[in-house]
Amino acid sequence: MPGTVFIDRFESRVLRRNPLRDPHLRRMPVYLPPSYGRSTRRFPVIYVLTGFTGSGESHLNRRPWSETFPERCDRLIRQRRMKEAIVVFPDCFTRYGGSQYLNSSAVGRYEDYVVREIVPHIDRTFRTLPRPGSRAVMGKSSGGYGAIVLGMRHPDVFGLVACQSGDMYFCYCYFPDIPKYLSALPRHGGTTAKFLRKFWKSPKKSGEQMMMINLVAMSACYAPNPKSPLGFDVPWDEKTGQLRWDVWRRFIKWDPVAMMDRYRANLRRLRFIFLDCGTRDEFQLHHGARIFSRRLREWGLPHVHEEFDDGHMDIPYRNDRALELLSRKWQG
Repeated sequence: MPGTVFIDRFESRVLRRNPLRDPHLRRMPVYLPPSYGRSTRRFPVIYVLTGFTGSGESHLNRRPWSETFPERCDRLIRQRRMKEAIVVFPDCFTRYGGSQYLNSSAVGRYEDYVVREIVPHIDRTFRTLPRPGSRAVMGKSSGGYGAIVLGMRHPDVFGLVACQSGDMYFCYCYFPDIPKYLSALPRHGGTTAKFLRKFWKSPKKSGEQMMMINLVAMSACYAPNPKSPLGFDVPWDEKTGQLRWDVWRRFIKWDPVAMMDRYRANLRRLRFIFLDCGTRDEFQLHHGARIFSRRLREWGLPHVHEEFDDGHMDIPYRNDRALELLSRKWQG
């Protein structure tokens, strides 16, 4: 018997009147495992965070010659490679393309949305095992960033983390796009404000525009500033291209590699950490994963770090490995 997918319509209090006027009422798919309706037992929960531009329902989309995320869970459970679990797919999409699962005065309170609202709501609504050792958070790319950051900041909520090709070591993954952004800016209005107006009106977003909106979104998440005309600061001077080191330091504050020292005690509290990344990752994220893993080893913190021969795109098959490992480590 396959599992079932329930579409929960969750109304958020913390996202009401968010600065981008994004919806506070959102559709949130919840996968219930095959035996959920035939038993009274409680189940572990996995929270799956999407990458940049994704929403919770993205995981229900069918790809050619592949599976939806719920179908993947069904197969792994059938093969006894994954224990039954409830799987939740939060929607944290924003007008800028993503939230990085942080609280930002320029974007909204998406960390609180996940941790303070969605998790308690799921525990109230479904038969969960409401403890950190039975609660995992995983994701790829920006979702991987969200997983490792929420795990570091909230070990009392999430006891297991799977960070897959997650954003980290910002000087490699974001910094190289800054001169590209500055060179492209004259073709898109000359200022970030004009670029945004043009971007939102464009019926088709180009690859160059997507690179630019990614940097805008990261600025809004990592360097919010209510006194700025846009509500956030960018780490460059738009006229000269000179780097604004004061703003870049605010970016770095949210780099998982830089955050490790501040959250060392919390990392010790996590029951399990899984890191993976392709050795041909186009955003050089494998270097950040290596650095993160080496630091964990130096501290004597057990974890699993894996690399594979692939890039950043079209790698949902790696979810098999993450789900299998999480299943071995959770309680229940």
